[in-house]
Amino acid sequence: MKVNTSQRELDISHMLKVSVEQFYGIECEDFPCQIAQVGMWLVDHQMNLEVSDRFGQYFARLPLSQSATIFHGNALRLDWESVVLKGELSYILGNPPFVGHQWRNAEQAEDMDIVYSNSGKYGKLDYVCSWYKKATDYMAGTKIQAAFVSTNSICQGESVSTMWEPLFAQGIEITFAYHSFFWSNEAKGKAAVNCIIVGFAVAGIVKVKQIYGQDAVVEASNINGYLLPAPNIFIQSRGKPLTPGIPEMSKGSQPTDGENLIFSSTERDGLISKFPQAEKWIKRYMSGKDFINNTVRYCLWLKDIAPSEYRAIRPIMNRLEKVSESRKRSPTASVRRDADKPMLFTQIRQPSTMFLALPVVSSEKRKYIPIGYLEPDIIASDQIYIVPNGSLQLFAILTSSVHMVWSRVICGRLEMRYRYSPAIYNNFPWPEVSDMQKAETEKLAQAILDSRALFPESSLADLYDPLTMPPELLKAHSALDKAVMGLYGFAKGMTEADIVAKLMELYRGMAGP
Repeated sequence: MKVNTSQRELDISHMLKVSVEQFYGIECEDFPCQIAQVGMWLVDHQMNLEVSDRFGQYFARLPLSQSATIFHGNALRLDWESVVLKGELSYILGNPPFVGHQWRNAEQAEDMDIVYSNSGKYGKLDYVCSWYKKATDYMAGTKIQAAFVSTNSICQGESVSTMWEPLFAQGIEITFAYHSFFWSNEAKGKAAVNCIIVGFAVAGIVKVKQIYGQDAVVEASNINGYLLPAPNIFIQSRGKPLTPGIPEMSKGSQPTDGENLIFSSTERDGLISKFPQAEKWIKRYMSGKDFINNTVRYCLWLKDIAPSEYRAIRPIMNRLEKVSESRKRSPTASVRRDADKPMLFTQIRQPSTMFLALPVVSSEKRKYIPIGYLEPDIIASDQIYIVPNGSLQLFAILTSSVHMVWSRVICGRLEMRYRYSPAIYNNFPWPEVSDMQKAETEKLAQAILDSRALFPESSLADLYDPLTMPPELLKAHSALDKAVMGLYGFAKGMTEADIVAKLMELYRGMAGP
Protein backbone atom coordinates (compact mmCIF):
# COMPACT_ATOMS: atom_id res chain seq x y z
CA MET A 1 0.00 0.00 0.00
CA LYS A 2 1.31 3.40 -0.88
CA VAL A 3 1.46 5.90 2.00
CA ASN A 4 1.65 9.58 1.16
CA THR A 5 3.90 12.00 3.06
CA SER A 6 1.10 13.65 5.02
CA GLN A 7 -0.14 10.22 6.15
CA ARG A 8 3.35 9.23 7.40
CA GLU A 9 3.71 12.50 9.29
CA LEU A 10 0.33 11.84 10.89
CA ASP A 11 1.39 8.32 11.90
CA ILE A 12 4.67 9.61 13.43
CA SER A 13 2.83 12.29 15.36
CA HIS A 14 0.44 9.67 16.70
CA MET A 15 3.35 7.60 18.06
CA LEU A 16 4.99 10.45 19.98
CA LYS A 17 4.13 10.41 23.68
CA VAL A 18 5.88 13.65 24.74
CA SER A 19 5.22 17.14 23.51
CA VAL A 20 6.48 20.54 24.55
CA GLU A 21 3.09 21.55 25.92
CA GLN A 22 3.48 18.96 28.69
CA PHE A 23 6.22 21.06 30.32
CA TYR A 24 5.59 23.67 32.99
CA GLY A 25 8.15 25.96 34.52
CA ILE A 26 8.65 28.80 36.99
CA GLU A 27 11.17 31.59 36.47
CA CYS A 28 11.62 34.58 38.78
CA GLU A 29 12.73 37.08 36.11
CA ASP A 30 10.72 38.26 33.13
CA PHE A 31 13.28 38.07 30.31
CA PRO A 32 14.55 34.60 31.29
CA CYS A 33 10.91 33.47 31.13
CA GLN A 34 10.93 34.32 27.44
CA ILE A 35 14.31 32.67 26.99
CA ALA A 36 12.97 29.51 28.64
CA GLN A 37 10.00 29.51 26.26
CA VAL A 38 12.27 29.77 23.23
CA GLY A 39 14.68 27.25 24.74
CA MET A 40 11.91 24.67 25.06
CA TRP A 41 10.94 25.21 21.42
CA LEU A 42 14.57 24.64 20.41
CA VAL A 43 14.72 21.42 22.42
CA ASP A 44 11.43 20.33 20.88
CA HIS A 45 12.91 20.97 17.44
CA GLN A 46 16.02 18.96 18.32
CA MET A 47 13.87 16.05 19.43
CA ASN A 48 11.85 16.30 16.23
CA LEU A 49 15.08 15.90 14.28
CA GLU A 50 15.82 12.79 16.35
CA VAL A 51 12.41 11.44 15.37
CA SER A 52 13.08 12.29 11.74
CA ASP A 53 16.36 10.41 11.83
CA ARG A 54 14.79 7.40 13.54
CA PHE A 55 11.86 7.05 11.13
CA GLY A 56 13.55 8.30 7.98
CA GLN A 57 11.00 11.04 7.45
CA TYR A 58 11.25 14.75 8.15
CA PHE A 59 9.01 15.72 11.03
CA ALA A 60 8.36 19.19 12.47
CA ARG A 61 5.57 20.81 14.45
CA LEU A 62 4.97 23.84 12.29
CA PRO A 63 3.49 26.30 12.79
CA LEU A 64 4.44 26.51 16.51
CA SER A 65 1.01 25.91 17.94
CA GLN A 66 2.24 24.15 21.10
CA SER A 67 4.54 25.59 23.76
CA ALA A 68 5.67 25.07 27.33
CA THR A 69 3.89 27.03 30.06
CA ILE A 70 6.42 29.20 31.88
CA PHE A 71 5.17 31.14 34.90
CA HIS A 72 6.81 34.37 35.98
CA GLY A 73 7.20 34.29 39.75
CA ASN A 74 9.21 33.29 42.81
CA ALA A 75 9.17 29.48 42.89
CA LEU A 76 9.61 29.43 46.66
CA ARG A 77 6.57 31.65 47.26
CA LEU A 78 4.31 30.51 44.44
CA ASP A 79 1.77 27.74 45.06
CA TRP A 80 2.97 25.01 42.71
CA GLU A 81 -0.54 23.63 42.33
CA SER A 82 -1.52 26.94 40.75
CA VAL A 83 1.01 26.06 38.03
CA VAL A 84 0.17 22.36 37.57
CA LEU A 85 -1.99 20.00 39.60
CA LYS A 86 -0.25 17.18 41.46
CA GLY A 87 -2.35 14.56 39.70
CA GLU A 88 -1.13 15.75 36.30
CA LEU A 89 2.57 15.85 37.14
CA SER A 90 5.15 13.07 36.82
CA TYR A 91 8.53 14.75 37.24
CA ILE A 92 10.05 17.85 38.84
CA LEU A 93 13.41 18.93 37.41
CA GLY A 94 15.47 21.98 38.20
CA ASN A 95 18.75 23.81 38.55
CA PRO A 96 18.01 26.15 41.49
CA PRO A 97 20.34 29.03 42.43
CA PHE A 98 23.56 28.17 44.26
CA VAL A 99 23.83 30.59 47.19
CA GLY A 100 25.65 29.70 50.42
CA HIS A 101 24.05 30.74 53.70
CA GLN A 102 26.54 33.58 54.21
CA TRP A 103 25.78 35.07 50.79
CA ARG A 104 21.98 35.15 50.88
CA ASN A 105 20.35 38.54 50.44
CA ALA A 106 17.38 39.69 52.53
CA GLU A 107 14.78 38.40 50.06
CA GLN A 108 16.43 34.98 49.82
CA ALA A 109 16.63 34.74 53.61
CA GLU A 110 12.92 35.52 53.77
CA ASP A 111 12.24 32.88 51.10
CA MET A 112 13.84 30.26 53.35
CA ASP A 113 11.91 31.50 56.37
CA ILE A 114 8.69 30.96 54.42
CA VAL A 115 9.58 27.50 53.08
CA TYR A 116 10.89 26.27 56.44
CA SER A 117 8.25 28.01 58.57
CA ASN A 118 7.15 24.74 60.19
CA SER A 119 10.61 23.18 60.42
CA GLY A 120 13.56 23.18 62.76
CA LYS A 121 17.01 24.64 62.20
CA TYR A 122 17.95 25.56 58.66
CA GLY A 123 19.93 28.79 58.97
CA LYS A 124 23.23 27.45 57.60
CA LEU A 125 21.79 25.48 54.72
CA ASP A 126 22.47 26.44 51.11
CA TYR A 127 19.63 28.35 49.44
CA VAL A 128 19.17 25.42 47.03
CA CYS A 129 17.87 23.28 49.93
CA SER A 130 14.63 25.27 49.87
CA TRP A 131 13.68 23.61 46.58
CA TYR A 132 14.09 20.17 48.12
CA LYS A 133 11.85 21.14 51.01
CA LYS A 134 9.26 22.76 48.74
CA ALA A 135 9.23 19.74 46.42
CA THR A 136 8.99 17.29 49.32
CA ASP A 137 5.95 19.11 50.71
CA TYR A 138 4.34 19.16 47.25
CA MET A 139 5.07 15.50 46.47
CA ALA A 140 3.50 14.03 49.62
CA GLY A 141 1.11 11.21 48.75
CA THR A 142 2.05 11.15 45.06
CA LYS A 143 4.30 9.15 42.74
CA ILE A 144 6.07 12.26 41.47
CA GLN A 145 9.85 11.94 41.10
CA ALA A 146 12.16 14.94 41.43
CA ALA A 147 15.80 15.75 40.70
CA PHE A 148 17.85 18.92 41.18
CA VAL A 149 21.33 19.97 40.17
CA SER A 150 22.80 21.29 43.41
CA THR A 151 25.94 22.39 45.16
CA ASN A 152 27.78 19.43 46.65
CA SER A 153 27.65 21.05 50.10
CA ILE A 154 24.15 19.70 50.75
CA CYS A 155 25.53 16.16 51.04
CA GLN A 156 28.60 17.03 53.11
CA GLY A 157 29.40 17.91 56.68
CA GLU A 158 26.74 19.19 59.07
CA SER A 159 24.33 19.99 56.22
CA VAL A 160 23.50 16.30 55.84
CA SER A 161 21.73 15.89 59.18
CA THR A 162 20.23 19.39 59.05
CA MET A 163 18.74 18.95 55.58
CA TRP A 164 18.15 15.26 54.94
CA GLU A 165 17.03 13.95 58.32
CA PRO A 166 13.77 15.97 58.35
CA LEU A 167 13.14 15.25 54.64
CA PHE A 168 13.53 11.52 55.19
CA ALA A 169 11.20 11.85 58.18
CA GLN A 170 8.62 13.29 55.75
CA GLY A 171 8.73 10.02 53.85
CA ILE A 172 10.99 10.68 50.87
CA GLU A 173 14.15 8.83 49.86
CA ILE A 174 17.01 9.44 47.46
CA THR A 175 16.43 7.45 44.26
CA PHE A 176 19.62 8.27 42.36
CA ALA A 177 22.67 10.45 42.74
CA TYR A 178 25.41 11.73 40.50
CA HIS A 179 28.61 12.39 42.44
CA SER A 180 30.48 15.71 42.36
CA PHE A 181 31.43 17.15 38.99
CA PHE A 182 32.80 20.54 37.96
CA TRP A 183 30.26 22.67 36.12
CA SER A 184 30.68 25.98 34.34
CA ASN A 185 29.18 27.88 31.42
CA GLU A 186 30.25 30.49 28.93
CA ALA A 187 28.08 33.31 30.24
CA LYS A 188 29.53 36.57 31.52
CA GLY A 189 30.33 36.15 35.20
CA LYS A 190 29.94 32.44 34.61
CA ALA A 191 29.26 30.03 37.42
CA ALA A 192 32.08 27.62 38.17
CA VAL A 193 31.07 25.27 40.94
CA ASN A 194 31.24 21.66 42.01
CA CYS A 195 27.82 20.09 41.61
CA ILE A 196 25.88 16.96 42.32
CA ILE A 197 22.56 15.74 40.93
CA VAL A 198 20.16 14.20 43.44
CA GLY A 199 16.93 12.42 42.56
CA PHE A 200 14.28 11.78 45.20
CA ALA A 201 10.71 10.54 45.56
CA VAL A 202 8.24 9.23 48.12
CA ALA A 203 9.71 6.09 49.68
CA GLY A 204 8.87 2.83 47.93
CA ILE A 205 8.28 4.16 44.44
CA VAL A 206 11.78 3.31 43.15
CA LYS A 207 13.04 -0.07 44.31
CA VAL A 208 16.60 -0.05 42.93
CA LYS A 209 18.59 3.11 43.47
CA GLN A 210 21.62 4.09 41.42
CA ILE A 211 24.74 6.08 42.26
CA TYR A 212 26.60 7.43 39.25
CA GLY A 213 30.33 8.04 39.45
CA GLN A 214 32.76 9.06 36.75
CA ASP A 215 33.61 5.46 35.89
CA ALA A 216 30.82 3.26 37.20
CA VAL A 217 27.21 2.97 38.32
CA VAL A 218 26.50 1.37 41.69
CA GLU A 219 23.09 -0.09 42.45
CA ALA A 220 21.80 0.15 46.02
CA SER A 221 18.73 -0.62 48.07
CA ASN A 222 19.22 2.69 49.89
CA ILE A 223 21.19 5.89 49.34
CA ASN A 224 21.85 7.94 52.44
CA GLY A 225 22.38 11.68 52.79
CA TYR A 226 26.11 11.34 52.14
CA LEU A 227 25.22 9.71 48.79
CA LEU A 228 26.50 6.34 49.96
CA PRO A 229 24.87 2.91 49.48
CA ALA A 230 24.34 2.64 53.23
CA PRO A 231 21.66 3.07 55.93
CA ASN A 232 20.36 6.54 56.83
CA ILE A 233 22.87 7.51 59.49
CA PHE A 234 23.43 11.14 60.44
CA ILE A 235 26.68 12.31 61.98
CA GLN A 236 25.81 14.88 64.63
CA SER A 237 27.88 17.71 66.07
CA ARG A 238 29.58 16.55 69.23
CA GLY A 239 31.62 18.52 71.74
CA LYS A 240 33.85 15.62 72.80
CA PRO A 241 35.06 12.38 71.21
CA LEU A 242 32.53 9.57 71.10
CA THR A 243 35.23 7.01 71.92
CA PRO A 244 36.30 7.09 75.61
CA GLY A 245 39.91 8.00 76.28
CA ILE A 246 40.49 9.93 73.05
CA PRO A 247 41.98 13.40 73.75
CA GLU A 248 40.02 16.47 72.76
CA MET A 249 40.79 18.41 69.59
CA SER A 250 40.41 22.17 69.20
CA LYS A 251 41.28 24.91 66.78
CA GLY A 252 44.46 26.87 67.24
CA SER A 253 44.60 30.52 68.32
CA GLN A 254 42.70 33.20 66.41
CA PRO A 255 44.31 36.65 65.99
CA THR A 256 41.36 38.66 64.49
CA ASP A 257 43.86 41.46 63.98
CA GLY A 258 43.52 42.76 60.44
CA GLU A 259 46.90 41.04 59.82
CA ASN A 260 48.61 43.57 62.10
CA LEU A 261 49.97 41.02 64.56
CA ILE A 262 51.41 38.94 61.70
CA PHE A 263 54.91 39.49 60.27
CA SER A 264 56.68 38.33 57.14
CA SER A 265 60.31 37.28 57.50
CA THR A 266 61.41 40.65 56.15
CA GLU A 267 59.20 42.57 58.59
CA ARG A 268 60.42 40.46 61.50
CA ASP A 269 64.09 40.95 60.60
CA GLY A 270 63.57 44.69 60.14
CA LEU A 271 62.00 45.07 63.57
CA ILE A 272 64.65 42.98 65.33
CA SER A 273 67.50 44.84 63.65
CA LYS A 274 66.29 48.07 65.27
CA PHE A 275 64.88 46.60 68.49
CA PRO A 276 66.77 43.37 69.35
CA GLN A 277 64.76 42.95 72.56
CA ALA A 278 61.65 42.26 70.44
CA GLU A 279 63.04 38.94 69.19
CA LYS A 280 61.69 37.00 72.17
CA TRP A 281 58.13 38.22 71.44
CA ILE A 282 58.17 37.33 67.73
CA LYS A 283 57.12 33.69 67.38
CA ARG A 284 56.86 31.43 64.33
CA TYR A 285 53.22 31.47 63.22
CA MET A 286 51.43 28.86 61.12
CA SER A 287 48.10 28.70 59.39
CA GLY A 288 47.07 25.44 57.74
CA LYS A 289 48.45 26.70 54.43
CA ASP A 290 51.75 27.68 56.08
CA PHE A 291 51.93 24.24 57.70
CA ILE A 292 51.45 22.38 54.43
CA ASN A 293 53.70 24.60 52.30
CA ASN A 294 56.30 25.35 54.98
CA THR A 295 55.73 29.07 54.49
CA VAL A 296 57.63 31.09 57.08
CA ARG A 297 55.61 33.75 58.90
CA TYR A 298 55.71 35.18 62.39
CA CYS A 299 53.40 36.80 64.88
CA LEU A 300 53.67 39.20 67.77
CA TRP A 301 52.99 37.07 70.87
CA LEU A 302 52.66 39.33 73.91
CA LYS A 303 50.85 36.93 76.22
CA ASP A 304 52.12 37.45 79.80
CA ILE A 305 54.53 40.22 78.66
CA ALA A 306 54.59 43.37 80.82
CA PRO A 307 53.56 46.54 78.90
CA SER A 308 56.72 48.29 80.11
CA GLU A 309 58.81 45.97 77.96
CA TYR A 310 57.29 46.98 74.60
CA ARG A 311 55.38 50.25 75.12
CA ALA A 312 58.36 52.37 74.04
CA ILE A 313 58.74 50.52 70.72
CA ARG A 314 56.84 52.70 68.27
CA PRO A 315 56.45 50.12 65.42
CA ILE A 316 54.80 47.70 67.84
CA MET A 317 52.51 50.37 69.26
CA ASN A 318 51.52 51.40 65.73
CA ARG A 319 50.50 47.84 64.99
CA LEU A 320 48.50 47.58 68.20
CA GLU A 321 46.62 50.77 67.31
CA LYS A 322 45.67 49.26 63.96
CA VAL A 323 44.55 46.02 65.64
CA SER A 324 42.31 48.01 67.98
CA GLU A 325 40.77 50.01 65.14
CA SER A 326 40.21 46.88 63.06
CA ARG A 327 38.39 45.16 65.91
CA LYS A 328 36.22 48.19 66.61
CA ARG A 329 34.86 47.92 63.06
CA SER A 330 33.97 44.24 63.42
CA PRO A 331 30.28 43.21 63.18
CA THR A 332 30.94 40.68 65.97
CA ALA A 333 30.31 42.03 69.47
CA SER A 334 32.94 39.84 71.17
CA VAL A 335 35.60 41.06 68.72
CA ARG A 336 34.64 44.69 69.36
CA ARG A 337 35.02 44.07 73.09
CA ASP A 338 38.55 42.79 72.46
CA ALA A 339 39.52 46.10 70.86
CA ASP A 340 40.84 47.15 74.29
CA LYS A 341 43.20 44.14 74.32
CA PRO A 342 44.99 44.57 70.98
CA MET A 343 48.19 42.97 72.28
CA LEU A 344 46.49 39.56 72.53
CA PHE A 345 44.85 37.18 70.08
CA THR A 346 41.07 37.13 70.49
CA GLN A 347 41.17 33.37 71.09
CA ILE A 348 44.23 31.74 72.68
CA ARG A 349 44.56 27.96 72.74
CA GLN A 350 48.29 27.53 72.29
CA PRO A 351 49.57 24.33 73.98
CA SER A 352 52.56 24.46 76.29
CA THR A 353 53.80 21.09 75.02
CA MET A 354 54.40 19.49 71.63
CA PHE A 355 51.12 19.01 69.79
CA LEU A 356 49.60 17.22 66.84
CA ALA A 357 48.58 19.59 64.02
CA LEU A 358 46.00 18.99 61.30
CA PRO A 359 45.16 21.70 58.71
CA VAL A 360 41.54 22.80 58.45
CA VAL A 361 41.67 22.91 54.62
CA SER A 362 43.61 20.50 52.41
CA SER A 363 43.63 19.64 48.71
CA GLU A 364 41.26 16.90 47.57
CA LYS A 365 43.99 15.65 45.21
CA ARG A 366 45.98 14.20 48.10
CA LYS A 367 45.32 10.68 49.32
CA TYR A 368 46.35 11.75 52.81
CA ILE A 369 45.66 14.97 54.69
CA PRO A 370 49.14 16.08 55.87
CA ILE A 371 49.32 15.71 59.65
CA GLY A 372 52.34 16.30 61.88
CA TYR A 373 53.81 17.51 65.13
CA LEU A 374 54.71 21.09 66.08
CA GLU A 375 56.74 22.51 68.94
CA PRO A 376 54.97 24.73 71.51
CA ASP A 377 57.01 27.76 70.37
CA ILE A 378 55.22 27.63 67.01
CA ILE A 379 51.88 29.45 67.27
CA ALA A 380 49.13 27.51 65.49
CA SER A 381 46.41 29.69 63.97
CA ASP A 382 42.71 28.90 63.97
CA GLN A 383 43.23 27.29 60.55
CA ILE A 384 44.92 24.35 62.25
CA TYR A 385 43.29 21.79 64.54
CA ILE A 386 45.47 20.82 67.47
CA VAL A 387 45.72 17.90 69.89
CA PRO A 388 48.15 18.63 72.75
CA ASN A 389 50.41 15.68 73.58
CA GLY A 390 48.95 13.68 70.69
CA SER A 391 50.42 10.19 70.94
CA LEU A 392 52.00 8.21 68.10
CA GLN A 393 49.02 5.86 68.31
CA LEU A 394 46.68 8.82 67.75
CA PHE A 395 48.81 10.00 64.81
CA ALA A 396 48.79 6.45 63.38
CA ILE A 397 45.01 6.21 63.25
CA LEU A 398 44.47 9.80 62.07
CA THR A 399 46.90 9.49 59.17
CA SER A 400 45.62 6.06 58.10
CA SER A 401 43.60 5.46 54.95
CA VAL A 402 40.63 4.37 57.13
CA HIS A 403 40.40 7.77 58.77
CA MET A 404 41.05 9.50 55.45
CA VAL A 405 38.13 7.69 53.82
CA TRP A 406 35.89 8.69 56.74
CA SER A 407 37.11 12.29 56.49
CA ARG A 408 36.44 12.54 52.76
CA VAL A 409 32.82 11.51 53.25
CA ILE A 410 31.98 13.35 56.48
CA CYS A 411 33.89 16.58 55.91
CA GLY A 412 32.54 19.74 54.40
CA ARG A 413 34.25 21.17 51.35
CA LEU A 414 35.76 24.49 50.39
CA GLU A 415 35.21 24.27 46.63
CA MET A 416 36.40 20.64 46.35
CA ARG A 417 39.11 20.87 49.01
CA TYR A 418 38.64 18.95 52.23
CA ARG A 419 37.46 21.04 55.17
CA TYR A 420 38.16 19.13 58.36
CA SER A 421 36.02 19.68 61.44
CA PRO A 422 35.69 18.39 65.02
CA ALA A 423 32.60 16.43 63.91
CA ILE A 424 34.92 14.18 61.86
CA TYR A 425 37.28 13.58 64.78
CA ASN A 426 34.74 13.40 67.60
CA ASN A 427 32.43 10.96 65.79
CA PHE A 428 35.13 8.71 64.38
CA PRO A 429 34.79 5.14 65.72
CA TRP A 430 38.25 4.26 67.02
CA PRO A 431 39.30 0.60 67.06
CA GLU A 432 40.02 -1.37 70.21
CA VAL A 433 43.76 -2.01 70.29
CA SER A 434 45.82 -4.48 72.31
CA ASP A 435 49.20 -3.50 73.74
CA MET A 436 50.93 -5.51 71.01
CA GLN A 437 48.88 -3.85 68.26
CA LYS A 438 49.52 -0.43 69.79
CA ALA A 439 53.27 -1.00 69.75
CA GLU A 440 53.15 -2.18 66.13
CA THR A 441 51.09 0.77 64.85
CA GLU A 442 53.29 3.24 66.74
CA LYS A 443 56.33 1.69 65.08
CA LEU A 444 54.69 2.10 61.66
CA ALA A 445 53.66 5.68 62.47
CA GLN A 446 57.24 6.53 63.42
CA ALA A 447 58.37 5.06 60.09
CA ILE A 448 56.21 7.68 58.34
CA LEU A 449 57.84 10.49 60.32
CA ASP A 450 61.29 9.02 59.63
CA SER A 451 60.51 8.83 55.89
CA ARG A 452 59.56 12.50 55.86
CA ALA A 453 62.79 13.36 57.68
CA LEU A 454 64.78 11.95 54.75
CA PHE A 455 63.68 15.04 52.79
CA PRO A 456 64.27 18.01 55.14
CA GLU A 457 64.04 20.57 52.34
CA SER A 458 60.66 19.32 51.12
CA SER A 459 57.37 20.71 52.38
CA LEU A 460 54.37 18.54 53.19
CA ALA A 461 52.90 19.80 49.92
CA ASP A 462 55.92 18.35 48.12
CA LEU A 463 55.81 15.07 50.02
CA TYR A 464 52.08 14.45 49.61
CA ASP A 465 51.57 15.49 46.02
CA PRO A 466 50.45 12.24 44.33
CA LEU A 467 52.94 12.87 41.51
CA THR A 468 55.96 13.52 43.77
CA MET A 469 55.33 11.42 46.90
CA PRO A 470 58.65 9.66 47.64
CA PRO A 471 58.52 5.85 47.39
CA GLU A 472 59.85 5.53 50.94
CA LEU A 473 56.96 7.60 52.31
CA LEU A 474 54.37 5.84 50.18
CA LYS A 475 55.67 2.46 51.38
CA ALA A 476 55.50 3.57 55.02
CA HIS A 477 51.90 4.77 54.60
CA SER A 478 50.89 1.57 52.83
CA ALA A 479 52.28 -0.55 55.68
CA LEU A 480 50.38 1.51 58.25
CA ASP A 481 47.19 1.40 56.19
CA LYS A 482 47.34 -2.38 56.07
CA ALA A 483 47.84 -2.59 59.84
CA VAL A 484 44.96 -0.22 60.65
CA MET A 485 42.64 -2.08 58.27
CA GLY A 486 43.53 -5.17 60.29
CA LEU A 487 42.63 -3.44 63.57
CA TYR A 488 39.09 -3.02 62.26
CA GLY A 489 38.94 -6.47 60.69
CA PHE A 490 38.50 -4.95 57.24
CA ALA A 491 39.31 -7.10 54.22
CA LYS A 492 42.05 -5.98 51.85
CA GLY A 493 39.80 -5.54 48.82
CA MET A 494 37.12 -3.40 50.47
CA THR A 495 36.09 -0.32 48.53
CA GLU A 496 35.99 3.11 50.14
CA ALA A 497 32.19 2.95 50.17
CA ASP A 498 32.37 -0.42 51.95
CA ILE A 499 34.77 0.96 54.54
CA VAL A 500 32.60 4.00 55.27
CA ALA A 501 29.47 1.83 55.49
CA LYS A 502 31.20 -0.35 58.10
CA LEU A 503 32.45 2.69 60.01
CA MET A 504 28.93 4.10 60.02
CA GLU A 505 27.63 0.84 61.46
CA LEU A 506 30.25 1.08 64.21
CA TYR A 507 29.29 4.71 64.79
CA ARG A 508 25.60 3.82 65.09
CA GLY A 509 26.43 1.06 67.57
CA MET A 510 28.36 3.52 69.74
CA ALA A 511 26.13 6.59 69.38
CA GLY A 512 22.80 4.74 69.49
CA PRO A 513 19.77 5.30 67.22
